Amino acid sequence: MRSQTTEQGEPARALLQRRVALFFMVLAGIGLLSLILGAYGAITEPGVDSLFVIATTTGAAVCWGLTRSGERSVRFSRVVEASGLLFNNALAAWMGRYLLIGFAEERGVAGGDELVMADGYISMLLLGGTAMLVSIRAALIPSTPRRTVLLTALVGVPLVAVPALFMASPDGAIGWRGLDSSAWPWLPATEALMWGFAVLTCAVISWVIYGLRAEVREAQRLGQYVIDAKLGEGGMGVVYRAHHAMMRRPTAVKLLRPDLAGEENIQRFEREVQLTARLTHPNTITIFDYGRTADDVFYYAMELLDGATLQRLVAVDGAQPAGRVVRILTMACGALSEAHALGLIHRDIKPANIMLCGQGGELDVVKVLDFGLVKELEVDRDVDLTGADRITGTPQYMAPESILTPDAVDARTDLYALGAVAYYLLAGAHVFEGKSVVEICSQHLHTPPPPLSERGVEVPSELEAVVLACLEKDPERRPQSAEELRRRVVACGVGAWDGERARAWWRERGAALEAPDETEQATTKTIEVARFSRDRAP
Repeated sequence: MRSQTTEQGEPARALLQRRVALFFMVLAGIGLLSLILGAYGAITEPGVDSLFVIATTTGAAVCWGLTRSGERSVRFSRVVEASGLLFNNALAAWMGRYLLIGFAEERGVAGGDELVMADGYISMLLLGGTAMLVSIRAALIPSTPRRTVLLTALVGVPLVAVPALFMASPDGAIGWRGLDSSAWPWLPATEALMWGFAVLTCAVISWVIYGLRAEVREAQRLGQYVIDAKLGEGGMGVVYRAHHAMMRRPTAVKLLRPDLAGEENIQRFEREVQLTARLTHPNTITIFDYGRTADDVFYYAMELLDGATLQRLVAVDGAQPAGRVVRILTMACGALSEAHALGLIHRDIKPANIMLCGQGGELDVVKVLDFGLVKELEVDRDVDLTGADRITGTPQYMAPESILTPDAVDARTDLYALGAVAYYLLAGAHVFEGKSVVEICSQHLHTPPPPLSERGVEVPSELEAVVLACLEKDPERRPQSAEELRRRVVACGVGAWDGERARAWWRERGAALEAPDETEQATTKTIEVARFSRDRAP
């Protein structure tokens, strides 16, 4: 039951298909090499021998072609594997009869015990060669020991039965071997014994390798989730693509980075998931589950999103149309409105933490990500975990108060950052640039944001006014809530970015979003700097 469940997973299916294709590619390569060497008389000679090699090589090439590309089911790959092996071994068994004819003609063997001994010699050589072949198969292709035993025994039937039932004569005839022949019972018994050793060897190989694979799968399992591949890395943890072992649901799993392991960081990480799990807005990433591994590594599972961050969007496509920016702001305000109503502020709103994805048949659905720096306003006991004595955030999106008094930030701090995100989307550039974090933070504190018109960006005046209002230095002059900001954005009367425009954009430019832009990522990293007041010892 365990093997059946394992084979149903996409990674296991893909691995099986790749290994079956690899096996038959190797088999075809061996056949091709034999034909090349045979042209010089090194292995086979032109004639019937070459025809058999051509047939087996062709059969292996066909099996390789059937599995080398596309998405083949587990059943299809298994059928190709068994059929290809059976075809190869059946041809090898009959090839042995014709090799015996050639041997008898060359040596002048007329028959009798000498021909029987030659028959046994050739049959054993073929058995040894095919035993090596099925051993390669056992090492390459994922299989349970039980299935390996059954398959290896099945494909060995022609190798034992054909020599036992049919004999060749020097005159080129192949006929029925009587049961009263001097080859019985020692020849079939010896061949069956040799093949039995091959079956046992293959079973041991599969048992060892299958067990190792099982151990790797178990090491990659976090509770009910199986790790598939690494997706990325953030300030607090590493994110992996995974799937639920029973429901097969694609999932993203975030683990606390090993180098950050420590009681305080574990508490902060656990607090992050507990706070985020309280959020249910459709534009906030959904948390499915969380827990700890046997090694005490903390993790949580969340929905796996298919799309791109706003940071990647601008890197690929530059400044965005006003209608699309309005749509993004409206959805992001909805997510923040729920969080703020629960007393939670994000503290790291930036393009890399807002994603556009496809969901429920709709494109350009906003998802607010990574509440790793979230602060709960009304819970004083967790003040150390929120980093109240630290400057935290991404320099290009930090409100003045988050720099001067990080312990006094509120919902309007997120709105400042969201205004900076809107500016970035409309202009294709950050509000403030600088050669250092200090220079950028200084501009947030003292420099008015340049109007978008000064950057040569044509934006409806109402929308520009709302964006610049979010970027006011004084929190009292900004929109006072996410809901107020949403209303003001909608009231701008900017033309809607509808589903048809979204689909057209993704058809034209969606493929360009697949490759990450590490240079862009490096310019907008979240930082955390210890901050000390004058009356506090450093």
